[in-house]
Amino acid sequence: MARAHENGLPPATTDLDQARRDLDEAGVCFIADALPPARLKRVREALYRAAEEDSTRGWVQKFQGDYETDNTNQRVWNLPSRDPVFCDLAEDPIALHFVRTLIGWPALLSNISANITGPGGGEMVLHADQTYMPEPWCGIQGINVVWCVDDFTAENGATRIVPGSHKWNRAPREGEIPQTMQALEAPAGTAIVMEGRVWHQTGNNRTRDTRRAGIFAWYTLPIYLPQENWALSLSPVVRQFGSETLMQLMGFRPTGFGLINGTAHPPRPV
Repeated sequence: MARAHENGLPPATTDLDQARRDLDEAGVCFIADALPPARLKRVREALYRAAEEDSTRGWVQKFQGDYETDNTNQRVWNLPSRDPVFCDLAEDPIALHFVRTLIGWPALLSNISANITGPGGGEMVLHADQTYMPEPWCGIQGINVVWCVDDFTAENGATRIVPGSHKWNRAPREGEIPQTMQALEAPAGTAIVMEGRVWHQTGNNRTRDTRRAGIFAWYTLPIYLPQENWALSLSPVVRQFGSETLMQLMGFRPTGFGLINGTAHPPRPV
């Protein structure tokens, strides 16, 4: 049974089966209290520390989906190399539950990065994540697990989606902005799962002094090249000590394609 509110978005739940039904209906679901307070604090401190370091060292790289004239968004890339807490997020049981039930296993972690939206801007191009697939789309090719590091509100630039747009099996056309678009409002610590076909964009942060951070983990079928080239960018520490599940997600334990000397289990670096 559909549980969508009048705005087309389902309420938050801790029941993963119900969340899956919500996702099928709206293209999005909300998992309440996915990050307990102590863990949320650890994630938030690690993220803002990495963002500050990028700014100080001149490492900030603009995202191609952000408007050229808007510099209020800060993207923090390659999070697993920044702090082990982000490796934990990448293989969090909640995230992997949806990966396994929606796209199956094995799967690839295509990217896990953060978007910190600053006051006065932040809106990005309306898009769907699986635009690399020819249209009409024959089904879901990936899922995006969003970790709310701060409260997500309409005022501070929460991600906005078009509920139900995953059923259209195509990307938005240039200038196409449906009136049904809604902000994904949720308290910090919530996990928001969006399937790969749903239309969405970063919202406009209309506050004067509030930043809003979210971490986006994009998982795909293993046939696609990942957005982040883990073989080149991943810290050797993660490569050496990461779990077998994490190594699978990053393509270091391939299945079928991408073998190394005919095997899926190459030796780890020393």
